Amino acid sequence: MTVYLVGAGPGDPGLLTLRGAEVLGRADVVVYDRLSVRSLLALAPPGAERISVGKAPGHAEMAQEDINALLVERGKAGATVVRLKGGDPFVFARGGEEAAALAEAGVAFEVVPGITSAVAVPAYAGIPVTLRHSSTSFTVVTGHEDPRVGDDGSVDWDALARVGGTIVVLMGVARIRDIAARLVAAGRAPDTPVAAVTWGTRPQQRTVRATLATIADRPLAPPATIVIGEVARLDLAWFEQRPLFGRRVVVTRARAQASELTERFEATGAEVVELPTIEIAEPVDGGAALASAVASLRDYEWVVLTSANGARRFLAALRDGRDAAGVHIAAIGPGTANALREGNLVADLVPPEFVAESLLEVFPSPSASDAKVLLARAEVARDVLPEGLRARGWHVDVVDAYRTVAAAPDSDVLDAVAGADVITFTSSSTVERFLEVAGARRVPRVVACIGPVTAGTAREHGLRVDVEAAVHSLDGLVDAVVDHFRDG
Repeated sequence: MTVYLVGAGPGDPGLLTLRGAEVLGRADVVVYDRLSVRSLLALAPPGAERISVGKAPGHAEMAQEDINALLVERGKAGATVVRLKGGDPFVFARGGEEAAALAEAGVAFEVVPGITSAVAVPAYAGIPVTLRHSSTSFTVVTGHEDPRVGDDGSVDWDALARVGGTIVVLMGVARIRDIAARLVAAGRAPDTPVAAVTWGTRPQQRTVRATLATIADRPLAPPATIVIGEVARLDLAWFEQRPLFGRRVVVTRARAQASELTERFEATGAEVVELPTIEIAEPVDGGAALASAVASLRDYEWVVLTSANGARRFLAALRDGRDAAGVHIAAIGPGTANALREGNLVADLVPPEFVAESLLEVFPSPSASDAKVLLARAEVARDVLPEGLRARGWHVDVVDAYRTVAAAPDSDVLDAVAGADVITFTSSSTVERFLEVAGARRVPRVVACIGPVTAGTAREHGLRVDVEAAVHSLDGLVDAVVDHFRDG
């Protein structure tokens, strides 16, 4: 087997390379540090061992020699090991030492380069490290070594000052006063622009702008990427200008479905906390009723599906699309219709509003006195739809396609939820299960619901609903949250 030294990039999980994602997807062991992104751990198989060896200034969970030994040990044991490191493993990340230890022990390894913070972080802060005609070179240097030390391999700041161009300093917060002083003493102007970007490419990104003369007196915190030179005068901001930048949003969907909504919120600049309050499980009968109904699908004039989960369970019960030949399908909401489309089925009817009441308003009358409707839905659901269809003369068979059960979130995730700006609910079950697993005291100050049914459930449980999506879809929910904070 192989030990993979994988660069996780500077923080934004979208900056992980395709090769990095590929090897993570088949890892037996993931060894990760403080600057790698925890959400990337979800790319590893559920059964993979995850080992934190994180390092913070003045503190390390595991010494470098012990990390080397761990990689050698797990590699020799035949495991597929991913060493997940922030940035690039060979750019001030001690990946060279780990590779050398593996090579000496005869353990096969592969280096998967990552996007270094020296380039990506300035870009996310709107600072190009080079500019035609003015900054035609850039130098990347560590600030971790003491700049006052002589010729023992430490940085020659005098030489760097003479080279000109842009200087990008990594790990330099603790010594920025000495660094700035050495550069000024070597000829750099005191008013040379400086930008220090903390937690770059992440929703917590913060940029401090100053000069060589003033940067040491500004509040800085690691991990920071420090850009020195004329390019630091530019402020081509884009990342920090996104509408939900700096906001923490809680997504309460089931784990298998959370990524879709998470991606939408992350595109707005939000920090997303995934708190799966529900898990989708087989109905109590193991799906027998649904399978039996699908086997007799020709007996029905319509199939009604009320959620994407129900649609996927319905599709799974079909042998192929021919089983649905001759039957009409109604889907409540675009998410349900999209799930059907994934199985190459197109809904014949989607109501203008994505609630049961709206479907009843547009649903056709039965063509005969014995016309039947199959309603496949969650085990626990409102009776508005079957009762309304029966009142219109339809014979309705209700089958349980799935059920929702409470998930068991980690305590650290619950703590992150309590400090969030907004929590989103996409169904009544997410409201009920959240209160069951987290309690009302952890509800963030803003509650956002995908539609009136979910909002009604939230109010019934004593929550104040601040945001209700006008369009009852994931995009509609995101737009409503953006509008709330923009207007507020």
